[in-house]
Formats: sequence, C-alpha cells, structure tokens
Amino acid sequence: MYQATTEAPLRDRQAPNESTRQAQQDAILTPRFYTTDFAELDRLKVTPENRAMWDAILKEFRDDPNKNHFKRNAEFDGDFSGMDPKLREQFMDFLVSSVTAEFSGCILYAEVKKRVKNPDVRELFGFMSRDEGRHAGFINHTLNDFDVAVDLSFLTKAKKYTFFKPKFIYYATYLSEKIGYARYITIYRNFEKQPDKRFHPIFKWFENWCLDEFRHGEAFAVLMRSNPETLEGRNKLWIRFFLLAVFCTMYVRDHARRPFFEAMGMDPDVFDKQVITLTNLISRQVFPETIDTDNPKVWALFEEMWQNTAKMGEIERQGGLLSGLRVAALKAANALVFARLFLIPPHKQALPANVRLEPVW
Repeated sequence: MYQATTEAPLRDRQAPNESTRQAQQDAILTPRFYTTDFAELDRLKVTPENRAMWDAILKEFRDDPNKNHFKRNAEFDGDFSGMDPKLREQFMDFLVSSVTAEFSGCILYAEVKKRVKNPDVRELFGFMSRDEGRHAGFINHTLNDFDVAVDLSFLTKAKKYTFFKPKFIYYATYLSEKIGYARYITIYRNFEKQPDKRFHPIFKWFENWCLDEFRHGEAFAVLMRSNPETLEGRNKLWIRFFLLAVFCTMYVRDHARRPFFEAMGMDPDVFDKQVITLTNLISRQVFPETIDTDNPKVWALFEEMWQNTAKMGEIERQGGLLSGLRVAALKAANALVFARLFLIPPHKQALPANVRLEPVW
C-alpha cells in the first residue's frame, strides 16, 4: 500500500542500506512510528461551534492545492558530487530524519482511516496520509539521487511501533506539524535572502510544502477544541511536557548539525530561537498554557541540555572503563535540566476560541 505512493525506486533491494537502518533506529532524537487506541479516536466529535471552521479546512483538503506541487524539475539532475563530505553527511541525516517523520505520519494516518468509522475522522486522516505520503516520496527521491534512499516498505514492517494514547497523538502531532511549518518557512525565507547558499533545489519546494503542515495542525486544533477534555485539568501538564520535549529535541538535534546550518548561512542558535518562538506562539491558538520563551532561563537550559549531550557523544567516541558511568551521569543531568524547564511558570494567555490562524510569513 505505502510502497506504491511514497517510495522512490531503490537500486539495491538485497538488504536494508545504512539510511534504512538509521531510520529503523528508535533513539531519543529519532522519529518514531506510532499506534494508538483507534476506538477512542472513533469517538471524536466536531462541535457545532467549530463546524464551519472544520468544513472550511476539509474543503481545502478536498481542493488539494498542492496536488501538482511535488514534481521534480531539471535542477534535480545537477551534479552534487562536489558537495563537502561533512555537509553531505549532515544533509543526508536531515533528509533521513525528515523522510522517517513524514512516513511515520503517513502510515499512522492511513491506519486511522482504515480502523475508524467516524466520517469526519476518516476523511481528515485520509487526506493527511495522502499529503505525508507525497512528502516522504519527494524526500526519498532526493535520497535516491545520492544512492541512499530509505526502503519504506521494509521500514513499515521492521520498525518498532510505540503505543500513544490518542490525546498524546493530538499533542505530539499538532506540534510536529506546526514546528514543521515553522522550520520549512524559516529555511525558505533564509534562502530568499541568501540564494547563493541554497546548495540543493529541494529547498525551493518548502514554501508551498509548509502550508500542508500548517493545515494539518489547524485540523488537530479544531479536534482538540471540540473535545475540550483534552485541554483541561492534568492534561495541561502533559501539554507542557510535550512542548518541552519537542523543543528540547529540536534544539539538541539542530546544534549537532551546526555545519549543515552554517552551510545554509544560518546560525542554529538564531534558527532555533526563531522556530521555537514562532511554534510556541502559534500553539496558543489551542493550548491553554505554553512555554514562557521570553524567560532567558528557558534558553540557558536548552543550551545546557545540548552541552551535556555533546559531552556524551565525546565520551562515547573516546570509550574507556568509566565511559558508561560518565554518560549515565550526563543523562541524569539532562533529566534534571528538563525538570527545571518544566518548573518554570508557563505562559497562560491563550488566543480567543474559534480563531483560525493564517500562516505567519
């Protein structure tokens, strides 16, 4: 099912290549595949006060504004053999992580459509699976140009699936869609100012591409507003947890790719501050509490988590008798950093109800 719509042709079908093995891994900083309680998803409702907004979003999905967008042109046939080896490595890492995340959404959304009967939920998740499949296929075709495409059909069968309660799916997916929007539009605008830094044509597709991500997030916002129990009581603590988990993961992962960002003419410190601040602001459309990104302690703790993670990598490369203990101590230190972030008072000014945001350009 997925192979036909999302997978670029592979030159070697004998065994999973390094990119596929990388995508198959389940680590803290790598995208995961998810399953959930489909019966609970089937009970989702769209309330009358949110119906007009829901219908408008679904009409956009039906109109499919990006149906002709994900088509390659002659620029992709260029010679990229002269790319700096370190940049190539980090570009491939970026693409493998991206294709895994997009494909994760594709298969989860397709499974939701298959398993539920609720017409609103079935239609939405079918459209989102279609979009994510296009995204994954487009990225994987670029990986195939470098002879490192991910075998998505193998990944479907081989990668472990993590069970998430439906409400956790809503929080995590809403945030991944909105932060994906913020990342893509920030990279695209950077290259508008510095076109000489655009080392591959795939970045030219990010402007329209990010609107798919934005639209997906808007649909999840309507679902959460229509089912307000997902936003109340102790769920506010879970929302803050997911906000911090997504932001910390992005901050650490991006800083580990500093040469990649520098090649694009960007500073990961500036990029992450822009993207996290924008995503946090957008999240106020639905979340009653968000992170206080105006508090300098937040950014200092993000940086401390990155520095601890970088030290872990150095220790693991060096090895030694006490390396395991030293890494364990740094992991404990990062857990404490996360706890300190969690204890910073949140921002509590949500946007008015029933507001649909326009993309921030």
